Amino acid sequence: MNQSSTRRFVTPFILTLLASTWLLAQNAEQNAADAERVIKALEIRAGSVVGEIGAGDGALTIAIAKAVGATGRVFSNEFNKDRLAEVVRAAAKAGLGNVTAIEGREAETNLPDRCCDAIFMRNVYHHFGDPGAMNASLFTSLKAGGSLAVLDFGPPPGAESATPSGRSQDGHHGVTPAAVERELKAAGFEVVSASEWPLRAFMVVARRPVVECPELARNQTEISPPKP
Repeated sequence: MNQSSTRRFVTPFILTLLASTWLLAQNAEQNAADAERVIKALEIRAGSVVGEIGAGDGALTIAIAKAVGATGRVFSNEFNKDRLAEVVRAAAKAGLGNVTAIEGREAETNLPDRCCDAIFMRNVYHHFGDPGAMNASLFTSLKAGGSLAVLDFGPPPGAESATPSGRSQDGHHGVTPAAVERELKAAGFEVVSASEWPLRAFMVVARRPVVECPELARNQTEISPPKP
């Protein structure tokens, strides 16, 4: 391989590596930006009940807990027990009494049924080995009309994994917005929006329908109250 060919090969490789590193390492500024995106997209306000899946060190959990206030609640889900302990410590340090730590599981949220007005996750979806099961659990954990935000990043161009189990592997790391939308729809969600920003990052927002049986809802509206 000549020097020119080497440069052509190395440059895209380095750019891909730098993009992946940037996506996986959030600083305070990026955490603040993502928290703002989540709050706006999911219409989070004082009193909201929110779940985070794969909370990591708890940076976004803490930001959202401050946004929902003392009348709200954040269920902070994390698979790694050491990280879950970090979330508990971070909430205590911030003086927050509205955070409930939940041990994560591979294919379910481990949250109470219909507990949340909104659920979000960041750079977690591409790790789901069984997205169908997890999406069904997410659906169950949301109240009717509740919203879900998936923040993640796409794989290197042209390197999308053919199976969910390959999405966290080197060379295929990431998931496409189209795949997330398709899998959420299969679980019964309505996709509300999809947005992208530089370095392959994106956010898909979906909603559990308010009315999940249109035929039943139509019949109910046709029934008139008895006349006096």
